[in-house]
Amino acid sequence: MYAVIKTGGKQYRVSEGQQLQVERLAAPESEVELAPLLLVDGDSVLSTPAQLAGVSVKAKVVDEIRGPKINGFTYKNKTNQRRRWGHRQTLSTIEITGISKG
Repeated sequence: MYAVIKTGGKQYRVSEGQQLQVERLAAPESEVELAPLLLVDGDSVLSTPAQLAGVSVKAKVVDEIRGPKINGFTYKNKTNQRRRWGHRQTLSTIEITGISKG
């Protein structure tokens, strides 16, 4: 059984016991419930909002880390105008603890 969840503007295929890194959710050691978009259990596929009304995907936030650094540089030609910037996204490592059909 696996589910497709949506968090942080991205979609992930998850199964029970899997760990993945998503955009920051909550404090470490807390439980979160994620909204499923699709549930596949053997031959049955649940995808409509009416079918997914009772489905829940529970996860535990294991850790919080910083992602890779993104360096940026902008400039305007012939005016000596230059700007360097950087960004590191904070990510949460979550572990899927359960997928229930309701």
